[in-house]
Amino acid sequence: MTPETAYDQSASPSTNGTGPQDPSVIGRSLDLAATIMLADDHRLVRSALRSVLESEGWVDIVAEAADIEETVHKVRGHKPDVLVLDLNMPGGSSLEAIPHLLDASPGTAIVVLTIENEPELARAALRAGASAFVLKEAADTELIDAIQAARNGHAYLNPQLGAQIAAEPPAEPGAPDHLTERQLEVLRPLVFGYTNSEIADQLGIAERTVESHRAHIQQKTHHKSRADLVAYARDHRLVDY
Repeated sequence: MTPETAYDQSASPSTNGTGPQDPSVIGRSLDLAATIMLADDHRLVRSALRSVLESEGWVDIVAEAADIEETVHKVRGHKPDVLVLDLNMPGGSSLEAIPHLLDASPGTAIVVLTIENEPELARAALRAGASAFVLKEAADTELIDAIQAARNGHAYLNPQLGAQIAAEPPAEPGAPDHLTERQLEVLRPLVFGYTNSEIADQLGIAERTVESHRAHIQQKTHHKSRADLVAYARDHRLVDY
């Protein structure tokens, strides 16, 4: 047995005390149990999610991860039915990691669970291949529905974000590479040397939201360094010098 296929000791199966002789869990066949992996860099969040999911009885939590690299490694090894993925974790962009996670396990449905209530991030996650986008503040009421929908091949979007997306105007006319208005609002101070914290204060949003927008800007424009983004903004006349 290889290390990748070995059972992950960090996450024990959550059959709530049932064993091989017990053919069902709360009226459901064990054959129908959903294998779930939790990816979040906060242990307390993972513990809370585990409690919520285990109370359902039909969930088998097979692994946990705290950063992007560990998530990709364990998804490849365990190939869970559903991955519950935090949008902001150490080791890179969760948005950029979604295609790699799906390559590692094409049969795994990805449910993004985040504090970021930005419609563009929801759109970006779904475009990248996620099946669902859920806000942590609504996890106790929505996460189970999102997991069931994703497991059955359906999409799920937090209703609040869905309404915002429906009402949101299209991207600014002439904006290159489909940058949204919010991404342009982040890009402009960024190229003038403002830090993520300063941009967050200016826009009244969380610093981690700025980090997510910055990662998505880099993905869309194919520019990683600030110098390249400065040249990009100048070439597309997005800023005045």
